[in-house]
Amino acid sequence: MELHMHSHRWEQRMPDWTVAAVSGFAAGAVLMVLELLWSTIIQGASPWVMSHMIAAIVLGRDALQSTDFSLEVVGVALVTHYVLGIGLGLVLAAIIVPFRFDSSIGMVLLTGAVFGVLVYLFNFYGMVRFFTWFAEIRGWTTMIAHVIFGMVAAIMYWKLEQTER
Repeated sequence: MELHMHSHRWEQRMPDWTVAAVSGFAAGAVLMVLELLWSTIIQGASPWVMSHMIAAIVLGRDALQSTDFSLEVVGVALVTHYVLGIGLGLVLAAIIVPFRFDSSIGMVLLTGAVFGVLVYLFNFYGMVRFFTWFAEIRGWTTMIAHVIFGMVAAIMYWKLEQTER
């Protein structure tokens, strides 16, 4: 009797880049909604605080002067957030596929969660050197939101890739 186990060793498989981009886009949308709800409902702050912080990556510190609604700021924040989400979706797929982390729903969710933690650490402890205003939102809630981002991107990729086969 031969036992076949799913190995998580590297295997020459290419991700479906379109599915990866769609997954990152969707996960970015989920993260934006979580940020909006958290700042508005839980913190009682302006719903546009995160938009100003994200837009400041592109527009510079001047975007942080106000937390009022601005079409320019919200537009730049949306584009920036979605571009980053798509890019991270591509990176996640490049990790999931060749190492066969898509072998089960549990493994793909775990991979997404770990990826979310790594993205959080990179953003809020690495990139914060360049974008110092993000230091003020470090914490468990932001990390959990990034874990959810990673899990949504991973499960979306897993599900959409299966329908493409």
